[in-house]
Amino acid sequence: VQLQASGGGLAQAGGSPRVSCVASGITFKSYGLEWFRQAPGKERELVAAINWSGGSTYYADSVKGRFTISRDNAKNTVYLQMNSLKPEDTAVYYCAADLNFVGGPSIYSYDPDYWGQGTQVTVSS
Repeated sequence: VQLQASGGGLAQAGGSPRVSCVASGITFKSYGLEWFRQAPGKERELVAAINWSGGSTYYADSVKGRFTISRDNAKNTVYLQMNSLKPEDTAVYYCAADLNFVGGPSIYSYDPDYWGQGTQVTVSS
């Protein structure tokens, strides 16, 4: 099983990069998917989550209205479109696959089965 994240890098405040995560080795459409992030010295936090069909999504309050999670089951790929970036969005972003997807805004509702390696997003002011 592999979750390969890409699309991170250096972005300017106000920018709109998109990170992607391609999965292999799993029945992709059976899994809910999440994006987490972890900034230096801070705990990992849930950024966004999406159920198997894409019909239900959840967002952290800090990104609601700015970030959009989506998935393409035909391409085994989950995306995180980030708009109106802020310096506080700087973190390593991790994708994760969750067979027993529950959903909701609390990080404690999630127990992913598989994690990607993370992609660094650095926002300059």
